[in-house]
Amino acid sequence: MTESTPTPGQEPNPPADAQGPVIPPRPAAPSAAPAATGSTGPAEPPPSAPEPSASGAPIPPRPEHPDSAPVPPFPGQTPASSGAAPQASPVLDDGTYTQLREPRNDGRIALDGQWHQISPKYVVSQTVQNAIFVAVVLIAAAAVHLFAEQWWGWIAAGAIVLITAITQIVLPRQARALGYMLRDDDLVFRKGILWQRMVAVPYGRMQLVDITHGPMDRAFGIAKLKMITAAATTGVEIPGLSQAAAESLRDTLIEVAETRRTGL
Repeated sequence: MTESTPTPGQEPNPPADAQGPVIPPRPAAPSAAPAATGSTGPAEPPPSAPEPSASGAPIPPRPEHPDSAPVPPFPGQTPASSGAAPQASPVLDDGTYTQLREPRNDGRIALDGQWHQISPKYVVSQTVQNAIFVAVVLIAAAAVHLFAEQWWGWIAAGAIVLITAITQIVLPRQARALGYMLRDDDLVFRKGILWQRMVAVPYGRMQLVDITHGPMDRAFGIAKLKMITAAATTGVEIPGLSQAAAESLRDTLIEVAETRRTGL
């Protein structure tokens, strides 16, 4: 029997009398597809298929977490406020003074913003109360002189009447110097001309907003609003507000205080 000579690259055929099955040659791997005609860059690799899970279904790729995505607040946490000043109701300037009286020198404390003032009825109410007080003092001095035959009562009554008269003279000027301003984070209250005082009350520190009005205030339709904070010494009282302005300011302060609440 004549043996055939294998060509280069081809495995020789086993002899016919060899024991065992004949192993066929391994097929050559297919060559990569040629690049498209006219392409100058390297060929892009084919997209990889998603890896199958244990159940055989493909697992979708996990999306990347965007850095700009907002993080939701924790339960019970108050979201951060925008910091904008609360909107003042037009009723705050209804029937009030139109020009705030300030010191004329350059050393005064000045703030940028809209000042709200009190009602002129406050001066009328205080004038009536001062008149009633002076009448009571004079009646008491006359009673001491008639029944106890003591003349010193007139000296005391005269001093009280003099102080009350001076207070009454400066009362209109003091009323025009009273004002309050609603800023982004606090309420500023100012009073006084010769001794000027300004108090800033943060919205987040308010614990109680109280409205009081006595018999004379109710007769003239005005009220006094008091704000109590964590420190009892920093309470602020705004007198001479109309009842509508006091209620509107109270509701505004309570609403803003809830959104600006801080740790107490």
